[in-house]
Amino acid sequence: MNLYSKLQERAAANKPIRIGLIGAGKFGSMYLAQIPRTPGVHLVAIADLSPDTARSNLARVGWNPAYAQAESAQAAIKTGATWITDDWRAVVTHPQIDIVVECTGNPVAAVEHCLAAFAHGKHVVNVTVEADAFCGPLLARKARDAGVVYSMAFGDQPALICDLVDWARTCGFPVVAAGRGHKWLPHFCESTPDTVWGNYGLSPEQALRGGLNPKMFNSFLDGSKPSIECTAVANATGLTVPSNGLLYPPASVEDIPFVTRPIAEGGVLERKGMVEVISSLEANGRQIPYDIRMGVWVTVEAETDYIKNCFEEYNAHTDPSGRYFTLYKRWHLIGLEVGVSVASVALRGEPTGVATGWAADVVATAKRDLKPGDMLDGEGGYTVWGKLLPAVTSLQMGGLPLGLAHNVKVTRPVKKGQSLSWSDVAMDTSTDAWKVRNEMESLFAPALQKAA
Repeated sequence: MNLYSKLQERAAANKPIRIGLIGAGKFGSMYLAQIPRTPGVHLVAIADLSPDTARSNLARVGWNPAYAQAESAQAAIKTGATWITDDWRAVVTHPQIDIVVECTGNPVAAVEHCLAAFAHGKHVVNVTVEADAFCGPLLARKARDAGVVYSMAFGDQPALICDLVDWARTCGFPVVAAGRGHKWLPHFCESTPDTVWGNYGLSPEQALRGGLNPKMFNSFLDGSKPSIECTAVANATGLTVPSNGLLYPPASVEDIPFVTRPIAEGGVLERKGMVEVISSLEANGRQIPYDIRMGVWVTVEAETDYIKNCFEEYNAHTDPSGRYFTLYKRWHLIGLEVGVSVASVALRGEPTGVATGWAADVVATAKRDLKPGDMLDGEGGYTVWGKLLPAVTSLQMGGLPLGLAHNVKVTRPVKKGQSLSWSDVAMDTSTDAWKVRNEMESLFAPALQKAA
C-alpha cells in the first residue's frame, strides 16, 4: 500500500531503482511514457534491435531527446540520462543495473535474456508472457536459485488476475474461478493476419493508419493470447484449467457470477477453482452490453450463511443463490502500469505474479491441414493457434508448446484442429528456450504423472 512513499524515499536519497529495458516497442513505449512521472527510478539503458526506432518511440511518448544521449551505461548512471544500444548483453551484464524489464515479445529471445539476467544477479520483470507460458515454472526456479526475483508484468492481464486471486485468498474467500474477458466466436481460432481486421472490428485502412501489426492482433483474436495468459495464471495460482480448452462463455459483467459456477449448479465449470475467459459476444455475434472484454475478474464463494448475508446487506451482485460474488476490473492499462511490478520487485522483493508449479500448457493446434515441409509461423500466424490444456495432458501427448512453434518445419501430416506434438516437427534443439523447456518437462514429469 505504500510503494509510492518508498519510491519517494529512494528519490530523496538519490538511490533510484536502476532499470534496463530490452525492447522498446508498443508495450515498452507505454512504460517509457510513465518513467519521467515516477520518482525513484532511473532508466539507465534501452536495448533494441533498432536503436533509431527506440529513439523515435521515446520522442513519440514525450521524452526530451537530451535525456537519451548517454554514450554508455556508466555515463548514463553519472548523468541521469539513458543509453540506447542494440547490445542487450551489455545491459544485462552491467553491475549497477538492478532490474531488467524484458519487453521484446519474442519468447525464444526472452528466455535467453532472462537466463543471462539471472546469471548476472538481475531481477527480471518479464512482459513476454509467451515465454512464461511454456517454461515459466523453471524460469521461476532458476531465479530463486540465483537469489533474484522473477515476475510477471503488472498491467498485463495475468498479473492483474493473480492480484485479484491473492486478494480473495488473503480475505479468506475460496476462489471459484478467475480470468479475463475476450471478444470470441468459435471460428476466430481459424483467423489469420489476412482476416483479422474484419473479425477484430477495424478496417484495413484504420489498421494501416495506426501502424497496427496484424499478426500480433491476430494472436489475441484467435485465442492464442487468452490461452497463454490463462496458462501463466494457472501456473502462478494453482488454479486448474478446462480439460479440452477454454469455453469462452458469453456474459455481461453482471452475469459472470451466474456462469462461473460448477455445471451442477447451473454454470459452465467442470469444478471449482478454475481459470476461464468470458466472451463479450453472444453466440450469434451480438455485442453484450457492459462487457468485460478488456478486463479481469475473480469469482469467490460465501462458505457460511453469515458471509452470504453480508453480500446481501452490502448489495454485492451475486448469482441467484447469493453465494457466488465476482469482483472485477473492467480495464487494464498494459504498459502504463508496469511501474507497480518494478517497485514491488525492487522495494519489497516480491513478484506481481510468478509461476509456483506446472499446471497448464498452451499447445500449438493446426488452423488448416498441414503437410510435411510446411513451416509453422507461431502465435497469431497462418498455421497454428494456441490451445489451453492441463500440463499433464500436454506432457502425455508430447504437446508442442506454441511459444516454440515459430519457424519450425512440419515433418508429417497434421489435420486441421489437431494439436501438434514434438514428433510432428523438426525442432532446433540448440536454443536456450528449447533446453529450458526440455529440462522443465524432465523435472516436473514425475509429479504430474503421479498426480494423474
